[in-house]
Amino acid sequence: MSISASLRKINVTRYIQPLREGGSLPALAEGDDDFKYVLKFKGGGHGVKTLIAELIGGEIARALKLKLPELVFAELDEAFGQTEADEEIQDLLKASKGLNLALHFLSGAITFDPAVTKIDEKLASQIVWLDSLITNADRTVRNTNMLIWNKELWLIDHGSCLFFQYTWTNWQAKAAGPFTFIKDHVLLPQATLLNEVNAEFKLLLTEEKLKAIVSLIPDEWLHWEDTTETPGEIREVYLQFLLTRLRYADTFTKEAIDAR
Repeated sequence: MSISASLRKINVTRYIQPLREGGSLPALAEGDDDFKYVLKFKGGGHGVKTLIAELIGGEIARALKLKLPELVFAELDEAFGQTEADEEIQDLLKASKGLNLALHFLSGAITFDPAVTKIDEKLASQIVWLDSLITNADRTVRNTNMLIWNKELWLIDHGSCLFFQYTWTNWQAKAAGPFTFIKDHVLLPQATLLNEVNAEFKLLLTEEKLKAIVSLIPDEWLHWEDTTETPGEIREVYLQFLLTRLRYADTFTKEAIDAR
């Protein structure tokens, strides 16, 4: 499976409504292609780093052949939202002019409820392995970040993964270290095939694929005030974190098995 050199890009034409269940006030919006999207804003609480996590986590999930709505770059015009009455939302829109990220809206999808829908052991193991790799702390009973659409399980919202990026120091140790949050994963009880999935996914997720995914991060998101690193140098840290994490796949797989 090849990874595209870039994501499709849309222009946001209409702000429909806020989705207040998200911590960074994502919104339902419409693009100039007449499709609806869940729009994630770079002007939100954690800024562009949430979008980078969403992009990398989502595209790794896709590379592993898990179902995920299409991710697109979403351009927000400077004048967009000037008529918005809510001051909090207006400030968010102003702070987010330029390139943002959006997921295709799955109309009619329902939130995955583990008490209602049982996931097969292989798929559960694949998702637990993915979240161990990308250190995604946000797939719990309280907030599953999964949808049922057309009777299939779809993954959404990877903005809380790669939490090493918020300190940006000692990333090598964090890449090789434990991920204790896996004990709270909503699918861990069903994840009985982790060793099998580990063997398969280590072969599937090549350095070439990870490099292609990291290369998708736009330069516009990589000019950080708290570092002198160039966009290229920042991308390289993300790549090396992921490659190091992958080298320790046997370790984090055992950790998840032990947590069961």
